[in-house]
Amino acid sequence: MMKATVTVAVLALGLAACKPAATENNAAETNAENAAMTDVNAASNDATANADSALNAAGNAVDNAGNAVDNASAAVENAADNAH
Repeated sequence: MMKATVTVAVLALGLAACKPAATENNAAETNAENAAMTDVNAASNDATANADSALNAAGNAVDNAGNAVDNASAAVENAADNAH
């Protein structure tokens, strides 16, 4: 009976010792997941910012082309007026 009691006590202590390790592992996993999510969010934010910059640059290029067309049209009108 004494041997069975000691065995049960040792098993109980072993299980108790494992419990905090599981909690620490869960915390470590949570930290790793949070870090990974932070990296993904940062990459996503960078990609979004780069896409916004590219769209702004494209919009500016279109505006500049429109201005060039307007200027060319004005130059043609001026040339026609000066020809008379």
